[in-house]
Amino acid sequence: MDDATGNDTWLGEGFFRTADQTPDAPAISIGGCEVSFAALRDKAWAIAAAHSEAEPQANGLTAILGMHTASAYAGILGALAAGNGYVPLNPKFPADRLTYVLRHSGCAAVVIDREREGMLGDVLKDIEGLNLIFADRDDVSDLQRDYPQHRVRCPVPDSTGTDRPRPAPEVPAYVLYTSGSTGTPKGVAVSHLNLRHFLDTITAMFDLRPTDRFSHLFDLSFDLSVFDMFAAWEVGACMCVPAAEETLIPTEYVRRERISVWFSVPSVAVMMQRLKQLEPGRFPDIRLSLFCGEALQWDTAGAWMAATPNAEFHNLYGPTEVTLACTSYACGENDAGDDVVPIGSPIKGLKALVANADFEDADPGETGELLIAGPQVALGYWKDADKTAQAFVTHPTSGERYYRTGDVVRRPSEANGPLRFLGRIDNQVKIRGHRIELGEIEAHLRNVSQGHRAVVLGWPVRNGQSQGLVAFVETAELDEDTLISALARNLPDYMLPKRIVAVPQFPHNVNGKIDRRSLADHLKRK
Repeated sequence: MDDATGNDTWLGEGFFRTADQTPDAPAISIGGCEVSFAALRDKAWAIAAAHSEAEPQANGLTAILGMHTASAYAGILGALAAGNGYVPLNPKFPADRLTYVLRHSGCAAVVIDREREGMLGDVLKDIEGLNLIFADRDDVSDLQRDYPQHRVRCPVPDSTGTDRPRPAPEVPAYVLYTSGSTGTPKGVAVSHLNLRHFLDTITAMFDLRPTDRFSHLFDLSFDLSVFDMFAAWEVGACMCVPAAEETLIPTEYVRRERISVWFSVPSVAVMMQRLKQLEPGRFPDIRLSLFCGEALQWDTAGAWMAATPNAEFHNLYGPTEVTLACTSYACGENDAGDDVVPIGSPIKGLKALVANADFEDADPGETGELLIAGPQVALGYWKDADKTAQAFVTHPTSGERYYRTGDVVRRPSEANGPLRFLGRIDNQVKIRGHRIELGEIEAHLRNVSQGHRAVVLGWPVRNGQSQGLVAFVETAELDEDTLISALARNLPDYMLPKRIVAVPQFPHNVNGKIDRRSLADHLKRK
């Protein structure tokens, strides 16, 4: 496929280069089979050609209604090859939410894998005029009758792609929809240039190799999935797709697929630790362990390092708005603490600002909101200039564009020390006139409960104000009075929970993170 513009910054460039250089190497391992770079490339070309048949221009958006299938990955690559960005539609989400995303994003096309064909009608509802590409069909004449208000296409076999220009570096490579504070999802637009900086930095930083075998535990709607796919394909490595039932307890999958590069949220390791799946030396093939997405406790980090004796270990941090990960902390066997692992320092080319209320640098050892500047700061929120202006700000002195993460961190006291994550700014409540950071209480509660995970909520809430505090500890049983007494030795009275509830297993959302909203719903039902 000829690169008509000579643009080597677009997201798909690394994959197609690898497919030309090592066509027979495995790009994905899925369902007991391996799919070569050439086979995945040919499928992507055929899907790109189906775009060209119905869309006069590039630089639009293509929705991907699929999950962990070869056709879904080919759909992403085909959309990129056609000059479009992609928008994942997670089949686990309610149809109404997917309809909103499809309508709000303004996607011109939808790629559908076979497993999701049955839900398409519920998602489309009254939307009209789309280019529907059925990735696993070679004849769609019957489907045209089912969707007369749309253009129905199948991949174009034996295609060499499309002559449409590659996307410009500054246009979206993808738009990912995350939860919004108003109750409707907001789309984060990340450019090809954002991703090129991330991929160039991360592949050099971690010495990623063609012989590596990457894990793939994230849904496509979670931005960390982009690392699994494109970091692997950038260096000619294979991404290994687990069965659905293996994503939370992937022990056998790791050994069967000989995973060498591991990437997950910490909750997966917590689950494996609880089930005693992290015996020392359990996973000798893993040479690089990466965690991101939520706070990582030292206890879990230590257990994981013991289970992966040959692995380099890094704790990453990064909101979707700064392109997957923006800071990193390298952990060693003798490097431990009594709470959570630091989030480290900015990766190459990025800048971190710990800002006080006056948008000035916090003093060493003090806390503040973390802001990030640099080439990974996203374009903004899709079709929402107001939210973009609130979150993406210009520094009054330097003129640099920063993203306000909304996360509270502690600035290191020592030179070149690591940033330490404390919690969310919006995870603050006011009790009896005192502003309280719930993450501080959670940290103390973890310490006095022998390292069990803890969540603290403001409860009950009346007229928008928290009247008290309720804590949850992930354990089968606990002594509430003993824990409250232990907390009282470190916290003032107004920061003490009125109740501490034992929960054998915390609920998790589709991204594997602790579902605080579900815990709040539990209180409402009570």
